[in-house]
Amino acid sequence: MQQQKRQPELVEGNLPVFVFPTELIFYADDQSTHKQVLTLYNPYEFALKFKVLCTTPNKYAVVDATGAVKPQCCVDIVIRHRDVRASYYGVIDKFRLQVSEQSQRKALGKKEIIATLLPSAKEQQQQKEEEEKRIKEHLAESVFFEQTLCQPENRTASSGPSLLTVFLGIVCIAALMLPTLGEMESLVPLYLHLSVNQKLVAAYVLDLKNSHTKLSSPVPLPGRNEDLKETS
Repeated sequence: MQQQKRQPELVEGNLPVFVFPTELIFYADDQSTHKQVLTLYNPYEFALKFKVLCTTPNKYAVVDATGAVKPQCCVDIVIRHRDVRASYYGVIDKFRLQVSEQSQRKALGKKEIIATLLPSAKEQQQQKEEEEKRIKEHLAESVFFEQTLCQPENRTASSGPSLLTVFLGIVCIAALMLPTLGEMESLVPLYLHLSVNQKLVAAYVLDLKNSHTKLSSPVPLPGRNEDLKETS
């Protein structure tokens, strides 16, 4: 008498969720950024259904806030900012992407995405450049001071990201932006089309890098205790 193979029971809330990007930035002066796209990947051998929740659903419109993803496939979720006003500049909202099996109601996994509205992309870039310049100047003075007074000791490592980390992040982002195998309408050569699994690896590596950066430099996020609600 042969024993039937049973699929291992999935633990509620422990299923990894692969989504890119993990942060949405909207710019008030650039209407092209008022619509953002989240890509949900399903690397598993079974179909998933998903639901998009938000801390402030009145500010956003989500196309297909609920749906399903076939095994070894991905789906795009369009999010539009529909209430752009100055009082919302810098306010951090959160989306939660919740997944489960099609035959089950319990959530197997979830992923949170941060959304921020900023006044201008140019101003943000200028502030970023000024901040980087100030940090570099500070680090240069700090390194010179330590080398002068503490020559016998070993040189301490810089707290900034390494070139390898930056390069790896750029490669992962570029991989996620390339077309997926099977897309016919694309000007990109066929040998640059990546499979879903290859994009999953890039998304996972990029997510690990972002998580490490956030853990090393924690920033208090407003709205952390807000309730998540279903988006329309």
